[in-house]
Amino acid sequence: MKTLLYSIMLIAGIGTAQAQEFNKQLSAARTAYSAKKLEESRFAMQQMMQELNIIAGKEVLKLLPAKLEALNSNPANDNVSGASGFAGVVIHRDYGTGAKTAVVDIIGNSPLMASINAILSLPFVASAGGNQKVIKLEGYKALLQKNTDTETNKISYEIQLPLNSSLLTLKAENSTEDEIKKFAASIPVSQLAKTLQ
Repeated sequence: MKTLLYSIMLIAGIGTAQAQEFNKQLSAARTAYSAKKLEESRFAMQQMMQELNIIAGKEVLKLLPAKLEALNSNPANDNVSGASGFAGVVIHRDYGTGAKTAVVDIIGNSPLMASINAILSLPFVASAGGNQKVIKLEGYKALLQKNTDTETNKISYEIQLPLNSSLLTLKAENSTEDEIKKFAASIPVSQLAKTLQ
């Protein structure tokens, strides 16, 4: 409910084509409902919620840093889109060019949430060496994974951080564990968690 109210307030403050599209879908839902065309009303409401998710996703994108250490963001690649099926909105920003890059993806209602939370709750993962370990970012548990490409032997790191019903994933190519932790420290995790409620 809190998320819905927050999203509606965002729309009220935005005088863009997206707000007009939202109002169009709201009107279509009301008209179809009044005519007892429940399936059409439901479809229009789903479209309306998709617009809300995209508008909220663009607000989340504004919270992501313009730089991760020395890697500048690539604003032309920023993207917020509604996913089909059971996942929600997808928010994407990438950093750097050439061999050293990083990518932040946030997926609402991610299907991986249950498995990541299960791994994070296992006590032996936190102390295990190997390719996975539990770290904390602003008090939130996250899973740090080391990946080695079998063909090139290049190492990459990935951090998966559950935030409410969304999953934030930070991937870094050609970086060290310390570098990806510094990248992650640049992300305003607490602010994102509040916004993604």
